[in-house]
Amino acid sequence: MAWLEYLLPLIFLFPMAAMGSIVLALRSLHDARVHSPFNAPLHEPGQALRYRLDQAFSSLFLNGALGPIISLAPLVYGMGRMLFVERQDWVEWALYGLLSTLLVLIFSLLLVRDYQRIRRLKLGLACELAVGQELARLVRPDAHPYYVFHDVPTDSFTIDHVVVTPHGIFVVETRARTLAIGTDGHELDTVAVERERLRFPHWQERRPLHKTRQGVCWLSHWLERRCGVPVAVRGVLVLPGWKIDNSDAATDILVVSGDTLAKQLTELNTGPLNDVIHDKVINVLLERARLLELKHLSQPSV
Repeated sequence: MAWLEYLLPLIFLFPMAAMGSIVLALRSLHDARVHSPFNAPLHEPGQALRYRLDQAFSSLFLNGALGPIISLAPLVYGMGRMLFVERQDWVEWALYGLLSTLLVLIFSLLLVRDYQRIRRLKLGLACELAVGQELARLVRPDAHPYYVFHDVPTDSFTIDHVVVTPHGIFVVETRARTLAIGTDGHELDTVAVERERLRFPHWQERRPLHKTRQGVCWLSHWLERRCGVPVAVRGVLVLPGWKIDNSDAATDILVVSGDTLAKQLTELNTGPLNDVIHDKVINVLLERARLLELKHLSQPSV
């Protein structure tokens, strides 16, 4: 029966399938998520980026481990075919080799993508941690009116930081960008801020300002619904390592380098904020953090 010539070589693929199953089972070792044993959420600066970095390493592990197994599968199947046919078909062997080569190229591109993604996430996490460390200076035993929330989730995106001071409420977004290099080999570290865009030395971006305004809009409307009164919110965009030119910037978003962020936030005033509303804002944000932490705890890890 001719069909047996194609069915029986599948036996040689069973060990490779077993190895692939072991790799998939070991993927859970890359899940670095931890949860507090107490009734309080664990939410450090850059927590969302940590989860994304964990997923990126998991993808790198899968592509690096499964890639060789899957790429060799056509050749192993073809070698099995040699045992069950009387005459070799070199066209068929060429197809097996072409398929293996194509799979190698695909997994190589996936590994390059994972490598670049991990580099970007590490840079973003480093900037998040630096900004979070600077914001931590607001939390002192003699300054209880100051409160900092990290990775505040909205309905469709995440706000990097929400800062509550006695004088205002601030949405703080962090963006990591590598410094540009000039033709003379020196670093170009100045970014010009306009109303709708950031002009870096060799490129321009609109998304960071838009995302900051989006966070301000969502938080102000959400706090108004929860507190029952309008609550003023100010947006702050932090670009660590850059010198900021705010000569043409809009007044609704403050763009800073972040090295004196704690001092700047203590001096900013977004408008009237009495003690009742101040405490109410902190309580509703704490309540949202607890509810979302319970939601994460109830979801099984991938």
